[in-house]
Amino acid sequence: MARQVMAVDEFLRGLPKAELHVHIEGTLEPEMAFELARKHGVSLKQASVDELRAAYDFADLQSFLDIYFAGAAVLKDRDDFHALAAAYLRRAHADGVVHAEIFFDPQTHTARGVPLLEVLTGLNSAFSEAHRRFGMTTRLILCFLRHLDADDAMRVLEAALPYRHWLAGVGLDSSERGHPPSKFAAVFARARAEGLPAVAHAGEEGPPAYVTEALDILQVRRIDHGVRCEEDPALVRRLAMSRIPLTVCPLSNIKLKVFNEMEAHNLKRLLDLGLCVTVNSDDPAYFGGYVLENYLALERGLGLSLAELTLLARNSFEASFLDESAKRHWAAAIDAYVRAASLTATLSPEPGGPPPTHP
Repeated sequence: MARQVMAVDEFLRGLPKAELHVHIEGTLEPEMAFELARKHGVSLKQASVDELRAAYDFADLQSFLDIYFAGAAVLKDRDDFHALAAAYLRRAHADGVVHAEIFFDPQTHTARGVPLLEVLTGLNSAFSEAHRRFGMTTRLILCFLRHLDADDAMRVLEAALPYRHWLAGVGLDSSERGHPPSKFAAVFARARAEGLPAVAHAGEEGPPAYVTEALDILQVRRIDHGVRCEEDPALVRRLAMSRIPLTVCPLSNIKLKVFNEMEAHNLKRLLDLGLCVTVNSDDPAYFGGYVLENYLALERGLGLSLAELTLLARNSFEASFLDESAKRHWAAAIDAYVRAASLTATLSPEPGGPPPTHP
């Protein structure tokens, strides 16, 4: 019997993956933004879905953040946060994501008078629904906005501690420039004392020194972005030897002009140097692609082999906050998936793409 032909996108869609770097506020699609704006009587600057989507042309991180925070103004109650998370989880499930570790920015909402409990209840009800419907597992990471002061971050942490059973850890996001990780040393020390592991955005627009600070001062378990580590060979060696993961977001990096084009992205070089690199979507509603589109962009732009793309999926589970038993389960699931695909199908490139290399 002749083997069936499997396209690369079909193989990658079915490949089990974890997503470790996605901001739930960054999954707010224009259609939902207008729906919620009508619900709450919120006036958006743009007059239509198309006009809003056309505004997603960013010069840098700050220009993105300006429209990102404006869009979040339509999120007001637990039903809104449920709808937002449920829509993301449906899309992630369709892309083969079986585990997601999701950031949220409480200061974005509490500053507008939205109670923290409304945010947490809405998000976690969607997480429970996705587990029932799809078998997906989720973790929630509370991020501090680094452009605000450390005292405000500490107040947020204190307010969140009664709900720590819903939190997998803490993180640090928003504009890097001028806001080094060391600014939040006391906040992260308090989080560690409460048993909350840490991650932090570093080395995207900020220098490699911010990655070092995140490791040494904040004692993070992984670095979000981290692509500028390449400028410091000693840091690259340290990351490789310690297996500190990088949660890289390729389409985001291109959209925000960290790299001018996908062909110039350094993900393959970092992978070849032995770093635990993972692939994620960051703010997919704004950057034009969920996790599958990011994998496909790497396959097209960097010519990654299926073996390399499969390694990135393996890394996503290694880098996760899952327990060791769950990590072994998903490593075995990837092995079984690749074995079945190799036995039953011949992989074909997408039109115009390079011939695929079997895993």
